[in-house]
Formats: sequence, structure tokens, C-alpha cells
Amino acid sequence: MAGLADWLASPQGRYVVEWEEDQFDALVADIFGYNALQIGFCERDLLRANRMPFRFCCAREGGVTVLGAEEALPFASASLDLVLLPHGLEFSHHPHQVLREVERVLVPEGSVVVSGFNPYSLWGLRRKMAGKAGAFPWQGQYLSAGRVKDWFALLGFEAEATHFGAHRPPVQLAKSLERCQFLEFIGGRWWPVLGGAYVLHGIKRVSGMRLIQPQWRSGRTTAKALAPVAQRQGKAAQRNDGCAHG
Repeated sequence: MAGLADWLASPQGRYVVEWEEDQFDALVADIFGYNALQIGFCERDLLRANRMPFRFCCAREGGVTVLGAEEALPFASASLDLVLLPHGLEFSHHPHQVLREVERVLVPEGSVVVSGFNPYSLWGLRRKMAGKAGAFPWQGQYLSAGRVKDWFALLGFEAEATHFGAHRPPVQLAKSLERCQFLEFIGGRWWPVLGGAYVLHGIKRVSGMRLIQPQWRSGRTTAKALAPVAQRQGKAAQRNDGCAHG
């Protein structure tokens, strides 16, 4: 992403990414499996707290483990246990396709963790003021957590947890960010859904199949079970008749 490295090095970028790293660390620490993938933002290792044996990052360019496009991931279907999408939807021209690809490569009960900027926040307002021609991160198409959850539901994901944070305004200077530190507590307590960023965890659910036995088989089984009882009852009746005549 153009301008990503410069933004990550700025006080504003460090502020947001450090909050997101804490959320990713807490979420991925207890997700188990064999293969974990981070798509984009490879400048920061967001899988560092995960314990899967194979952890790698995929991006279109750069010194990454796998080169590939997020809209057409170079992985087999149902081959990954965990996929991270740090801001992977809002900066894509085809966010629906990106999420469909994630669903394809995840195993049943696999996890996806998405981070994004909240359009209903001071950060979203700053993005509207900048327009699409603004520098990173203002040129993205911010998606609300509710909208991403709707996309999850359409693809069979179940939203497990949503965390909002980054309640300070999108100022550039480190001193200004420090002076606004009190907003983290106030915002987290009174208006958490208005945080500048969110992290959303979803699980791929696959409905199980239940075999239905043919009705005729059940009927034959019932008939066989009842036959000996009827025979025993008939013999008992014959014995009772003999005693009665005697």
C-alpha cells in the first residue's frame, strides 16, 4: 500500500497499530491448528502470539513469504486454520471477493480476524474531509463493523467478538495524542462503538449432515420385533385353553 510504511512510522500510525497489535495478540493466542496466514501489513508481525507451526504473510509485493493477490489467494481450498485481514477489506477494490477467498481457503471452524477503521468516528469524519485523493490511510473505503458482520453472515461466518478502540482524535503530533489519552478511558466506557478502529473475529461454520433412514426399513424392523411377541402370546393362549377344558 502506498504510504503505509511512512504512516506506520508516524505517531498517529504507531498509536493505532499498537492498539490493534494488542487485540490481535489476545485473539490469536488461543486459536490452534497448523497453518496461519496474514494478508498484507507484513511490516508488522500480527501472528507473533499464535503457536501454529506454519505462520506466513502474503502480499502483492515486498519481501514476504508468499507473493499473491488477496482477491485470488494462491492456497488450496480448506487448507488454512487462521487468516488475518488487517485493513484488508477497506483498501481493496473488491472487498467481497477478498472475503470470499478467505472463506474458501479456511477449514471448517477456521478463524478470520479483520481490523478496520470505523466510519462512525472522528477517524471516519477525517476520511470524509480528505476525500479519496488523501494520503494513507484516508483514501480507503471505510466499512462499519456491522456491515462486515452482514458479509460474514452471508458467507457462513459467525461473528465471535468485536473490539473497538483508538478513541483519540486523528492528530499527527505525539504530544497532542498524549494530551488526549483520557479519551481512551471515557470512550471505552461511554461510547465504545465510536472508536476509530475495530478488530472483528469470525468463525467459519459448516452445517453437519444427518442421514435419514428409509421408512420401509424402520417398518420391517418393527415387524420383526413384534413377531416373536405375537407368537408367544398365541402359544400362551393355547395352553390356557387346554387347562380350561381339562
